[in-house]
Order: sequence, then C-alpha cells, then structure tokens
Amino acid sequence: MSMFWTIWISVITLGTIFGCFWLLRWCLTNFTGVSEGESMGHTFDGIEEVNNPLPKWWTILFYVTIVFGIIYLILYPGLGAYKGLWEWKSSNQNIQSLAESQQAVEDARAAGEYVEYDTALAKAEARFGPIFKQYANVAVEDLARDDSALKIGRRLFLQNCAQCHGSDARGQNGGFPNLTDDDWLYGGSGAKIKETLINGRMAAMPAWLDAMGEQGIEEVVAYVLSLSGRKVDQQLADKGQARFAVCAACHGMDGKGNQMLGAPNLTDNIWLYGGSHRAVTETLTYGRNGVMPSFSKTLGEDKIHVVAAYVYSLSHQQPSQ
Repeated sequence: MSMFWTIWISVITLGTIFGCFWLLRWCLTNFTGVSEGESMGHTFDGIEEVNNPLPKWWTILFYVTIVFGIIYLILYPGLGAYKGLWEWKSSNQNIQSLAESQQAVEDARAAGEYVEYDTALAKAEARFGPIFKQYANVAVEDLARDDSALKIGRRLFLQNCAQCHGSDARGQNGGFPNLTDDDWLYGGSGAKIKETLINGRMAAMPAWLDAMGEQGIEEVVAYVLSLSGRKVDQQLADKGQARFAVCAACHGMDGKGNQMLGAPNLTDNIWLYGGSHRAVTETLTYGRNGVMPSFSKTLGEDKIHVVAAYVYSLSHQQPSQ
C-alpha cells in the first residue's frame, strides 16, 4: 500500500477515535449554568427536565472502547501499511497461484509472522488429518457406503468441484461431464476416478477443418449424429462413414469410444459440448481442449480418496430398503 493511502487511512481512523473522545468530553462538560441535579426550568406533561450527566456506566464504556481501539491499532494492522507490533495477518495477500501460496506460507513461517489462515489450516490438519488417513485405508468402493465419509466428501466436492460440475454434480454443456450417470470418459471405477482427481485430464480433440474441409465435416457430422439414432441425410452419412476412419483411431470403428484415451462414446446420445448439429460441427471444425485440473496439491491424496468415494457413490446409488 502506498504512503498516500497509509496516511489517508490513518488520519481518518485516528481522527474518528479522537473525535469520539472529544465528543465524550464535551458531553460531560456542563455548559448550562445550572448545577447538576437542578431543574432546567422546562416541564412538559408533568415531566420536569433535570440537568443530569451521562450515566457512569455509559461514560466508562465509552472510555473502554476508545482505549481498546487504540490498543488494537497498535497491536494489529489497521493503519494502511503499518503491520502492527504483533505483525498479525488474516491471510497471505496478492496470491495468484498455488506455488505462490506455498512460498508465502514458508516465508511467513521463516519470518516468524502470525498468519491466521495458515494457523487455521495447520490446526485443521492436525485435527482431521488422522481421520482422512483412516478413510484412505478403505477401498473407494467400500468407502462409498460410509455415510459419514460421504458427508465429508460432499462438502469437499461443493468447495472444489461444484464450480464446474454443479452442486448436483450433473455437469453442464461446455466440457463439464455429468457425474451422476454411468457414462465415463476415462472409466468410472474408484481407481480411475481417483486417478483423474490426482493427475487431472487434458482433452486432445484436434480440429479437422484443414484436413476435411467444410464439406467433409458436414458429411462426418451427419454420420456421427446417425450413430445415436438421429435422422440425417443418409447420402451425407454414407460419405461421412468413409471419412470417419480417421476418427476411429480414438473413437473406435463402431464409435463407442476408448476410455484409455478419454475418447467419448458417440452412440449413446450423451454429449459433453452439446449434441446439436451446430455443436458437433463446431467440435469437428475447431477441436476441443477441455482441462480437468489436478487436485493433488490442493487437496492431497487422502482428501481426494474421500472425494472419489463421493463421486463414485453418485453413479452407484444404493437401492432403498
């Protein structure tokens, strides 16, 4: 923070505190010429005004708050760039990446600074870390039947995954898959879900405009849509089937996809970026390069294990008794 803003904030803050002190002293001064406890000479509806000072408890409370405010500003940051005698911070500021955050934690620890957020994380890890380690020793498929673990997994999911997949985990068009169905790009086993969360995923659907041309893409779009039972121009679809050979390297000759590569099934009418003629045309023309980030450094493997169990449970709901 610049010196200008430090001075600006300090003047306003200290001016307000000392202004309150002056106002209190002014209110305690008798300017009436009438002794305390004497009548002011005003009556209304049988009520007489008497010159009484502020109640003692009220006056003391005002003084206490003023003294408290001054002590607080001396000990804690509150006056612009001034860090306070205790050099307390609520969190490390101006962090733009995980690497910067980790470095800031190390720097604060080396400098002996007290950072509230870092301390809270350390306390939480000390308290809950053993619980997560205990869960990590249970297979994902078995943990998915533990109600307590699922409640924790859901909270972690809402904090870290719901921004893309939605609070109900049903995803949305634009590359965010539905996690509640049984359609998986890379596999829906507990191990595969955990692998996805730890390592992340990066799509690699190339653009085909240069290789196929607009007419070629139109033909392949017709064939791809026909795979899921859509009504299309059959002549275009027949031509597109011949061109589909280059797509089969990933999606397979039958168009059912390949989970080893993350290539989606084109025959089930489930579309990651939309299944309209226009959306499929855009996919073939420009390609798709969606990114699923890695959460290994954000959550750690033990917490990821619990999230994986929650995600697994979404598509493996237990039948009600």
